[in-house]
Amino acid sequence: MLSFYLIKCTVYVSRMAETVEDADFYHEYNATLEFDYYNSMMINTLDEDGSYVALGGEFPLEENEHFNKLPVSTQQSVIQVPTNVYNKDPDILNGVFMSEALNDIFTSNSEKDPTLTWQYFGSSTGFFRLYPGIKWTPDENGVVTFDARNRNWYIQAATSPKDIIIAVDISGSMKGLRLTIAKHTINTILDTLGENDFVNVIAVRTEILYAPCFKGTLVQADLDNREHFKLLVEELQVKGEGKVKKAIKESFKILNEVSEGKGSLCNQAIMLITDGAMEDFQQVFEEFNWPERKVRVFTYLIGRELTFAGNVKWIACNNKDYYTHISTLADVQENVMEYLHVLSRPMVINHDHDIIWTEAYMDSSLLLMTSVAMPVFSKKEETLSHGILLGVVGTDVPLKELMRLAPRYKLGVHGYAFLNTNNGYILSHPDLRPLVTSYMLTLIEFIHFSLIIT
Repeated sequence: MLSFYLIKCTVYVSRMAETVEDADFYHEYNATLEFDYYNSMMINTLDEDGSYVALGGEFPLEENEHFNKLPVSTQQSVIQVPTNVYNKDPDILNGVFMSEALNDIFTSNSEKDPTLTWQYFGSSTGFFRLYPGIKWTPDENGVVTFDARNRNWYIQAATSPKDIIIAVDISGSMKGLRLTIAKHTINTILDTLGENDFVNVIAVRTEILYAPCFKGTLVQADLDNREHFKLLVEELQVKGEGKVKKAIKESFKILNEVSEGKGSLCNQAIMLITDGAMEDFQQVFEEFNWPERKVRVFTYLIGRELTFAGNVKWIACNNKDYYTHISTLADVQENVMEYLHVLSRPMVINHDHDIIWTEAYMDSSLLLMTSVAMPVFSKKEETLSHGILLGVVGTDVPLKELMRLAPRYKLGVHGYAFLNTNNGYILSHPDLRPLVTSYMLTLIEFIHFSLIIT
């Protein structure tokens, strides 16, 4: 029964992926498209004259037991757009219009299997289509920071495991706003990593600085390690001269010395964050990366000045990857996300529709969930040679549904089902009721769970 249920979930997600790909194939991009959709922030909102605001409109919501009594619409999905993405951008409007075809599939899946919960499509352009439809509440500042492209299910489905070295220039010229942007860039890159990835962050000025205990190696990009790096990044201070060449050389040494079991051994990349690079780098690349170019190098030029853009661009272009200029904090998100598109291209070109199951997590209503997700590609003939990732489709599966279908008789009198965690474990009795200590309850929102099914 359990294996049959898991197969059903993959079938539902596959139907969603096929629907988006077919809809995109027959959709002709229209740069002047005008299209009103249900924006989750705007629905049921009136202006001063008592009329519905733009992208709003009447959107009936009813409390639903299956969704923890949240007011939802099981007839229609909604679109969520992060505050930093323009909700009427032509790319957004074309993507939303094209993906309207998902509404029928969402409702059909739900009718076939009432145990399904949230179904969704995270677009590579930034919008998020969610079924059933809900009213989205911003934070206290009126900002929506949720971006589907930063979620674990999106990242794991869109890319293969990665070994990443983030090398940041903290020489004297990186003071003020440049350092602020550099720190935000590092944190955004860290947010795109998951437990299948390995990472290290090195800061370079006259000397090279490592996080304590992480010198010369890669560590798993789990939640604890990512937060540890973020705390250390916040403390970085600029000083001395920039030795970018030394940082690149050190990064190659770490990646080349990665042994079995210490990295993903899949994609390898160096993320160089600097406000300029005046040295000659050819010798370093000839020694460590050419001619195979196994390690990709992404470069992020920080600040408004473009005086040294030539060298920074040369580094990326001669090592199979991507150069970008980040002059403001608002530029960071979109420019960082581009590297995921680049790393996904081999998978896109090969049309590897790999299904992924994420580690379990606690949702906002304190239910344990796991996500089933699949990448979605453009099938248009003109895109096949270089690959276009349209986004990722997925659905959430409550662990209680998996537990309900688990063969309890195999547990035996003294057996129990359990969830394995990064920092310990949570036990469940043979009747599968969890035992959670008060200490664990205080940490539960910060722990990622992996379901062990035997």
